[in-house]
Amino acid sequence: MPRLFDPLSLRGITFSNRIAVSPMCQYSAVEGCATDWHLVHLGGLAQGGAGLVLTEAAAVSPEGRISPQDLGLWDNRQIEPLTRITRFIASQGAVAGIQLAHAGRKAGTEAPWRGVSTTLPLSAGGWIPLAPSALAFDEGWATPAALDEAGIAAILRAFTEATKRSLDAGFKVVELHAAHGYLLHQFLSPLANRRTDHYGGSFENRTRLLREVAQAVRATWPEHLPLFVRISAKDWAEGGWDVDEAVELCRGLRELGVDLVDVSSGGLVPRAKIPVAPGYQVPFAQRIRTEANIPTATVGLITEPAQAQSILTGDRADLVLLGRELLRNPRWPLRAAQELGAEIPWPAQYARAAAGTVTVR
Repeated sequence: MPRLFDPLSLRGITFSNRIAVSPMCQYSAVEGCATDWHLVHLGGLAQGGAGLVLTEAAAVSPEGRISPQDLGLWDNRQIEPLTRITRFIASQGAVAGIQLAHAGRKAGTEAPWRGVSTTLPLSAGGWIPLAPSALAFDEGWATPAALDEAGIAAILRAFTEATKRSLDAGFKVVELHAAHGYLLHQFLSPLANRRTDHYGGSFENRTRLLREVAQAVRATWPEHLPLFVRISAKDWAEGGWDVDEAVELCRGLRELGVDLVDVSSGGLVPRAKIPVAPGYQVPFAQRIRTEANIPTATVGLITEPAQAQSILTGDRADLVLLGRELLRNPRWPLRAAQELGAEIPWPAQYARAAAGTVTVR
């Protein structure tokens, strides 16, 4: 069996293969509630054969949304629409996971296809974003309010309560979003965090909030279910968060009970110079896997089955996440199995067509 289709077990959960759906914002929720779009979108990806299907970032509070159209889990009303989705994902043999997030200073923008790339004004339904320091993301963006101790405590509670709702909704994996310039990443990077208290300055202080969130979520999330954290391995900007710090962070996360680190990069500052190329982030996942001794996932311009297979056979990561390629071809895992000589089941409703069987009724 090709390594891409080997099972992966973390705690009490076994993924049928090493292909996962990367979180991809759909900007299609209503007051934080998943809609039929999410059911069809995520359900179709589960039909396609991925072992793990992660939702888009689900905001842990209303002000933590990237846009008013974001998915959320700050209210019990948001549980039932997600339960329908997790039930269907499980029926297709996949594991359902949710990414919990707070957008920080990048909150309160419009859905991208509506042409607004800066903070929405209050008159248009926006809100004042929150951040470690009162530093705007870019020109034209709102200056966020710097979180005080009470605000930080509220963030911690919000992640904990959203974790409880995730369990009620039927998810088997929780991933904390500490990448791409959102709140937890903002605390990590000295480019966004200029605090002088015990949440800013030193490496220990800048990583404190993420460690506290991970510890609180791990204590809330059942022992037999895996906890992931997504990080940006580097900011791609001078004076920013770097790979050495990422490795050290991940050593600490492992001790707190985090089971896998989902390794991406960038997103903290605009116009970062990123040398984008196929698999350009794989070396970060490999280094963290080796030096922090923790399983990793890798993502970023992974498009071909042979490419994904080589990442795994080379012990460069334990899980491969695909995003845009799965939007282009939701049945990519089935195609990959065919190309690599693996046998995985198609949905029963499609199996005869996949085998070339023709039946006229």
